[in-house]
Amino acid sequence: MTLKSTPGLDTRPTIDRIKETLFNIITPEIQGAAFLDLFSGSGSIGIEALSRGARVSFFVENNAKAVRCIRENLAHTKLEADAVVMQKSVLSAINELSLKKCRFDIVYMDPPYHKGLEEETLRALETSGIIDKETLIIIEADKYNTLDFLKDTSFVIEREKVYKTNRHYFIRLGGTEE
Repeated sequence: MTLKSTPGLDTRPTIDRIKETLFNIITPEIQGAAFLDLFSGSGSIGIEALSRGARVSFFVENNAKAVRCIRENLAHTKLEADAVVMQKSVLSAINELSLKKCRFDIVYMDPPYHKGLEEETLRALETSGIIDKETLIIIEADKYNTLDFLKDTSFVIEREKVYKTNRHYFIRLGGTEE
């Protein structure tokens, strides 16, 4: 199903080929999952998660035009009942979700490139209580972003998938149990 995007905004919709590869990788974990889509843009990733069996998807986006786009896409796909849209900064949303004692199975983030938002977001997640060692965190980043700061956190990279212009990191808090 074709979704709307937010032209003119500083969003980079994940291209279909990359989205398909991503969801092929995470398929075993998606069924019944609580999914958190940070820096949601058009909402296409969280909507794809719902369409593939996620129980609920939370969309966090600060830009009002993008939030309207997410709501329109949810209405178009008839997935509004399983979605929560939060128009606020990612750090505010993480704090609110922590206070509400929410917990997520999968967290996806696609922050604007070259602004250091990956680090501050992961540090907030690390202490929030909304994730645990089983939570899969996926970061879409510039191809050259190495996430060097992770060595100073309790996150472990389990997998990387490099594409022509960007990459996905698959990480967990403290790694997986052996």
